[in-house]
Amino acid sequence: MITLLEQMNVWHWLALGLVLLLLELLGTAGYLLWLGLSALLVGAILFFLPLGWEMQWLTFAVFCLFTTWLWWRYQHKKDREGDEQRSLNQRSEQLVGQTCVLESDFPLGQGRLQLGDTTWSAKSEANIPAGTLVEVVRVEGIVVVIQEKANQ
Repeated sequence: MITLLEQMNVWHWLALGLVLLLLELLGTAGYLLWLGLSALLVGAILFFLPLGWEMQWLTFAVFCLFTTWLWWRYQHKKDREGDEQRSLNQRSEQLVGQTCVLESDFPLGQGRLQLGDTTWSAKSEANIPAGTLVEVVRVEGIVVVIQEKANQ
């Protein structure tokens, strides 16, 4: 096994990098991309600097960890920004802006409201008579806050 590792040269690293990049095309979600690029980097370094097999594999490991960590930082920040702006699978957030006509008088404070096929706990800062078009302005936990929809 050691003799196999000692025989690694530039072309082996470039071939390994290309094989890993080709395998990435099968849909591994980026896992092999950074390994493939790291192998290509080691091949490029080995082209200019003669390194022992231990240093080659150590360099490969360091590049793999570093490139994967950089990608994780980039993607993690992007995911957090995306989470703040998304409303997919957050039903309560999707309610903001929806309108409905009240079936009964809505008292000042808290009450119940029919939105679509679900009854929600709702609160209002004013008495609203039945038949009024109301709009959901925000969601506080599981309580929707409504107000009379302004005529446009």
